[in-house]
Amino acid sequence: MTVASETWQIGSPADAARARVLVTRLTTTADVPPIERTRFLTTLTAHLRQCLAHGGVWELHVSTGRPTASDGHGHLKATVRPAGGPSHDSPAWQLTLARADAAPPGTPDTDRAALAEAFLAADQDTAAILGRLDEQEDVVRFHREELHQTNQGVLALHAELEASALVQRELLDAERAARGEAEKARRLLTFLADASADVTASLNHEDILRRLPGLLVPEYAGHVDVWILDDEEVPRGGHRPAAAVAAARTGRPQHAAGHPGGLSGVDDLPPSTLAAAQPLLCIPLTVRHTLGVLTLTAPGPRFDPDTSVMLVELARRVGIALDNARRYEQHRDTAEALQRAQLTDLPTTEGLLLAARYLPATRGLNIGGDWYDAFPQPDGSLLAVIGDVTGHGLRAAIMMGQLRTALRAYAVEGDSPAQLLTRLHRLLRHQQPELYATAVIARFRPGDPTVVWAAAGHPPPLVRAPDATVRVLDAKPGIMLGVPLPYTYEDHCTELAPGSTLALYTDGLVERRALGIDLGIGRLARALSSLGARELEQDLDVAAESLLKPLLYDSERDDDVCLLLCRTTPAPPTGPSRNVEADVPYTPASPQARRANRSVVHSPRPKTGAHGDDVEATRGEGGRREHI
Repeated sequence: MTVASETWQIGSPADAARARVLVTRLTTTADVPPIERTRFLTTLTAHLRQCLAHGGVWELHVSTGRPTASDGHGHLKATVRPAGGPSHDSPAWQLTLARADAAPPGTPDTDRAALAEAFLAADQDTAAILGRLDEQEDVVRFHREELHQTNQGVLALHAELEASALVQRELLDAERAARGEAEKARRLLTFLADASADVTASLNHEDILRRLPGLLVPEYAGHVDVWILDDEEVPRGGHRPAAAVAAARTGRPQHAAGHPGGLSGVDDLPPSTLAAAQPLLCIPLTVRHTLGVLTLTAPGPRFDPDTSVMLVELARRVGIALDNARRYEQHRDTAEALQRAQLTDLPTTEGLLLAARYLPATRGLNIGGDWYDAFPQPDGSLLAVIGDVTGHGLRAAIMMGQLRTALRAYAVEGDSPAQLLTRLHRLLRHQQPELYATAVIARFRPGDPTVVWAAAGHPPPLVRAPDATVRVLDAKPGIMLGVPLPYTYEDHCTELAPGSTLALYTDGLVERRALGIDLGIGRLARALSSLGARELEQDLDVAAESLLKPLLYDSERDDDVCLLLCRTTPAPPTGPSRNVEADVPYTPASPQARRANRSVVHSPRPKTGAHGDDVEATRGEGGRREHI
């Protein structure tokens, strides 16, 4: 690289101006861009001015270098230092301009025209720079406007994002609140359904009233009181809250508190003097008319509006349940009174003791068609009857009364038990084709040990001999009364030794869902055999009670129970015994077979009781014994 240099003495402003003119020409011939040239010259001029301000003579050394092969650029270097002084006392100041490709420096012109021309040329660079500045200002202004627009867009975007975030928070809060309301509504509806099922499951109004506090306290009420309008019970203190009286009078729910309740469909009243500290909610129990008032004390400072809606609906359902229970109890009492009125007192007959028991079912309406009857005939004989009309309710009880009345009317003509059953069967077929009945009729004659009996689809009678053996009378059973088939029943005869007991009963005594009727008959036979002879002789009613206890203590009854005991008293025979038809020993059969009333005679064979115990039974006049 070739280097050319020149040094000038700078002692006055004129020297500095001539040096600057030289450097200006060097940068111009080197085709240095105006901005770089101006920046270089301005920096050099400023330093020369500082040197003149310090005084003394200064040396300006200018050197130029040709472009190199490595970067293709030359350079222009200006160095300023004090003239004639040691280099270490005042370090040299230098300035380098790259891209310099100028001729070697020479001695500058000293005439004024050259200086003026140089200064005017410097203004051209200034004008070019100013033009570039204007262009850059336009560019900056354009970008500033774009930046402003961008900032406005960013601000708008941020505003939209903030608004969106706010809306999203509001939606999340609304969703959370809606979920809470839905969960609350689900909980209230679930409680309403469960509580409704609980109160409507009972048909006892006292039981319904006892269940309410357990359902509502403490979550929905602090205290529960039910005022039944026709109840004569006087409340504690002898007074009712004014809100309860208003609810009973107007039929609208009333809220009594020191603040408005804001409850839908509920009237606001001043706080009650009987419970001033807690709000009261008094809801009428209305069906077709107001039955009473349900008074609730708030579990907290106030009643929740949604909960109050549920409580009003629950009170409506409680009113329906109470009304149903009252009606059920009225129908039950009426039917039981009707049924018991048709169970006549047992007559007193020479040589025969009678005892009867009737127990209504413990479930359901407690009204059935079971009945017993015993009445004397014009010829001195006595008819003992026990029967059962299928179904329950008033219709069964009324049909039972009709059969009882018809039987007494037919018996006046002196018909046999089989003839009476045949006539009852015909009557029931024509008058009540959808009802069926079972019955057993036994005829006792004074002084005659032979009993004539007939059965229509009824469980077989049992006979307890004086020696405590039991036999079952199950010979040729007839079909049920009312079955749509013509049928003629047959009489059967059996001999009762003095001191024997004939047991007539309905299926409610021996039939259980889990066991069946045959096992029940076996249990009855064992219970009858276990009765003491002295117990039977002294009081037959007490014996009937003792007979029922082991059979009914272990289960509730879905059906009525009737029991009729007929005991012959010891007496001398009045004449030779009549020939009687041999009794067929009892062999258990399925309930379907018995209900179908098939006339099947089973061959005698040893049998055991329902639980493996032997029950000894005597059959026929020959005294031969069989185990059943």
